[in-house]
Amino acid sequence: MVDFVKKDPDIKDIIVREKSGSGIHEGEIRSVLEQSISEYLRSPGRNKRVLLIPPDFTRMHSGAGKITAIYYELLKECCQVNVLPALGTHEPMTDSEIDEFFEGTIPHDAFIVHNWRKDVVRIGQVPADYVKEISEGLVAEHIDVEVNRRIADGSYDLIISIGQVVPHEVVGMANYSKNIFVGCGGSSMISQSHMLGAFYGLERIMGRDRSPVRKVFDYAQEHFLNTIPLMYVLTVTTQSEGKVAIHGLFAGNSRRIFEEAAALSQQKNIIFVEKPLKKVVVYLDEREFKSTWLGNKAVYRTRMAIADGGELIVLAPGVRKFGEDDENDRLIRKYGYVGREKVLELCKKNDDLRNNLSVAAHLIHGSSDGRFSIVYAPGKLAKQETEGVNFKYVSLKDAVKRYDPKHLKDGFNVMEDGEEIYYISNPALGLWACRDRF
Repeated sequence: MVDFVKKDPDIKDIIVREKSGSGIHEGEIRSVLEQSISEYLRSPGRNKRVLLIPPDFTRMHSGAGKITAIYYELLKECCQVNVLPALGTHEPMTDSEIDEFFEGTIPHDAFIVHNWRKDVVRIGQVPADYVKEISEGLVAEHIDVEVNRRIADGSYDLIISIGQVVPHEVVGMANYSKNIFVGCGGSSMISQSHMLGAFYGLERIMGRDRSPVRKVFDYAQEHFLNTIPLMYVLTVTTQSEGKVAIHGLFAGNSRRIFEEAAALSQQKNIIFVEKPLKKVVVYLDEREFKSTWLGNKAVYRTRMAIADGGELIVLAPGVRKFGEDDENDRLIRKYGYVGREKVLELCKKNDDLRNNLSVAAHLIHGSSDGRFSIVYAPGKLAKQETEGVNFKYVSLKDAVKRYDPKHLKDGFNVMEDGEEIYYISNPALGLWACRDRF
């Protein structure tokens, strides 16, 4: 079904849902994208400039690479098109990742690398009183709103933010304005929003579309992005047998498209289990997960499903470090995944951690708070390094010998000796929970 909702003269909201369980076919996706920019292409003016803001390679199953490639093809002959991947704190994409994600169709010189520490401007501030109100008094400091300078300087007459709505540990449901304020944001917004979410509690946030962090982003969107020619294109996807299906496509600039996408993602991406799981095995694709900063999705996307005293085994052939940049990596090695209460205590006593609240939040997200054990089987980290950050260690060779991803299916598996495990091939695409914990 296709639904057009008039919002302003330039951008209409377009909502498309699959007609069957197999996803929206590519021809229909292309048609929707053409419709979404038709009025822009018909408008008068020369020297048009468009900025595409997709996610980076860590969202390789979002469908956003294909969508970005289609937009580039549609716009390249009549506009100057640049691509600014929403890296947030992640590493810049390599040339090979660019070619794989965007299907080899976008020249490398069209890409701009976002630097979250240096390449931002302050466009406003979320007041301390408002933050205190929405956080139930847990946080009472203002939050500076910083975005990549290219978004705010008026050099582009159309900005298209592209990405996947899926359960998320910081904001509840990923994407929409998060792609701008975190993916293309600065250290203040990234750090303070992450810590706000960690203070409020993972279980109270994940899978919900009106968390305190989302309210911060909504405030910033309403007050500081209203003059920017910004359009969002959101997807809801699943993966089966290595193939990604796009179940919904939502384009426009109203909050309605996010709400519709979030509702569909709650149906498609939240997997309920009837009883707490005693042993969970998660596989991290080595192309996508190279650090525990990313790989700890295995921890927080499953924590509401794992039994107290249970065990999580993370098969991580590509993991070679902890943080996505050198400073974050250093701090994770220094303090480790020691649980919420200990991290909050460490923040009070240590300036380096207090001044890097996104790391503090990450340390909270990556811990089980002693409820269940976390065993990492990293391909490129030593035993001493792994245990040094408070994880248990098993060699990847030994772990795969017993739990070979090639022979496991998503969901429950019974091993030859009768052991029952629950297997997850990609933690990035879902949230697993017992119904009484959600």
